[in-house]
Amino acid sequence: MAGVKQKIRESYGDRIFLVCIYVFLAIILAVTLYPLIFIVSSSFSSPSAVSGGRVWLWPVEATLIGYKSALQNSQIVTGYANSIFYTAFGTLISVALTTMIAYPLSRKTFFGRSGLMMFIVFTMLFSGGLIPTYLVVKAVGLIDTRWALLLPNAIWVWQVIIARTFFSTSIPDELAEASEMDGCSDLRFIWNVVLSLSKPILAVLALMYAVGQWNAYFDALIYLKTNDLFPLQLFLRSILIQNANSGGLNAGQIADTQQLLALMKYSIIVVSSLPVLIVYPFVQRYFVQGMLIGSVKG
Repeated sequence: MAGVKQKIRESYGDRIFLVCIYVFLAIILAVTLYPLIFIVSSSFSSPSAVSGGRVWLWPVEATLIGYKSALQNSQIVTGYANSIFYTAFGTLISVALTTMIAYPLSRKTFFGRSGLMMFIVFTMLFSGGLIPTYLVVKAVGLIDTRWALLLPNAIWVWQVIIARTFFSTSIPDELAEASEMDGCSDLRFIWNVVLSLSKPILAVLALMYAVGQWNAYFDALIYLKTNDLFPLQLFLRSILIQNANSGGLNAGQIADTQQLLALMKYSIIVVSSLPVLIVYPFVQRYFVQGMLIGSVKG
C-alpha cells in the first residue's frame, strides 16, 4: 500500500555501531560538561567546602559569599567595566576595519588585490615578534592607554579571509554594476546593499572578535601599567596564578582569606562567562550560516 511507510530494518552490526557512537558521544559530553558544572557548583558552595575539596557535582553548603565578595571588590567591578568597554569598542573597530579591507579584496575590479592578499596572508606565517611590536606600540604613544588594546590587534587575517570569501560569493558583481548604472555611489552601495546582505558574516565577525577581546589578557599585561585600565581577566589571572589578595576583599566573612580567594575564582569565572553565554544564542543562527558560506564556498 502506498500509504504504509516501510521501516528499514537495521542490521546487527549497524546497531552495535550506533550504540558505540552514542556511548562515545556520551563520554565526550560528560568530559566537557562536568568541568562547567563543577565551576558553577563551586561558585555557590561555602569557602571551606571549596578549599576542602568536598564539592563534586552539587553545591555544598550553598551560599553567595563568592559573588558578594566579587561584587564588593572595587577592582573587579572596574575590571568588569573595562572588559565591557574593550569588547564593545574593540569589536566595533575590528568589524568595521575587516569589512573595509575584505570587501575591496573580493571585487575583481580592484587592481592589485592578489598581491595585497598575498602580503596579508604572509602575516599569518611570519610576524615581527613581541619586542618589535612593543617598540612600535611605544613609538606611537599607545603604552598605558586604552588604544593599546583596541588598535594593535584590530584585524585578524583569518577573519579577513572568511569575510572576503563571503563577499565574493554572496555579493555578485552584476549587483554592483546595476547600482552604478542607477547612479549609486560606492559608499552608498556598501552601506545600503552590502551591509544589508551581509548580516550573517557580520554576526560571525562580531562574535569572533568579541570572544577574543573579552578573553584577551596578554596585551593588557604587556602594554598597561595603571590598575584602572586593567580588564577583568588580569584580576582573574591574579587570583588563579599569583593567588594574591586584592584590595577591597571582604575577608572578615571567613577566618582564612585563602579560602575566600579559592571561592572567588570560581565566582569570577562564572560572572566573566555570562556576557558570551547571553549573546551567543541570539547570533547562533547567523554564526552557523556565515561560517558555512564564508569557509566552504569559493
